[in-house]
Amino acid sequence: MRLLLVEDERPLAAALGDALRESGWVVDHAEDGVSGLKLGLASQYDVLVLDIMLPGMNGYDVLKHLRAHKVWTPVLMLTAKDGEFDQTDAFELGADDYVTKPFSTPVLLARLQALARRGAPERPVALTAGPLSLDPTTRRVTRAGQEVQLTAREYALLHHLMRKAGLVQSKAEILENVWDSDYPGADNVVEVYIGYLRRKIDAPFDTKVIETVRGLGYRLNPEAAPEA
Repeated sequence: MRLLLVEDERPLAAALGDALRESGWVVDHAEDGVSGLKLGLASQYDVLVLDIMLPGMNGYDVLKHLRAHKVWTPVLMLTAKDGEFDQTDAFELGADDYVTKPFSTPVLLARLQALARRGAPERPVALTAGPLSLDPTTRRVTRAGQEVQLTAREYALLHHLMRKAGLVQSKAEILENVWDSDYPGADNVVEVYIGYLRRKIDAPFDTKVIETVRGLGYRLNPEAAPEA
């Protein structure tokens, strides 16, 4: 089995590389994100081990580019950081596992074996609603073929509305699914983010797909007609 290790800490990379080779892996090593991305795009691997804090290009960006180029090889993120949001960001970008330093080498090897046995997952089906398309893996959103740049929260809101296309969603339902049921702020945050989303996916176009249903909530209408 072949593995790409993208890690800039040389002592760690050397020790981990030796342990992997002793376990039967063929290991390629890159010391920075740019080199790691080039290898990941150019060669076939069973698993990628990707540090987050890398010179040249961080691990998040490497992973994002790999998935954007339809490289579905299982990826294990490796980092000294252990915050909740680091894990969330990694999984949202398409990582398959996450290990913090320091770690147990036998445990890491076992998790890599499990990822290799699982293989590359099938690409998730893109969502479409009228002129809109959303790819859950690459997080790429387009309208009529034109890419739309969204923040993480705007993306989550659009993803929910597209999953429920044609159905009215109340503020409470949106809060529960896009934020969470314990969100401490006021529910006008929904109106604020609907406004942000409209400016990006509706304002530049003739057809307005996000509708306000007075007294009930909001609806993404994939069959909305162009405005006069």
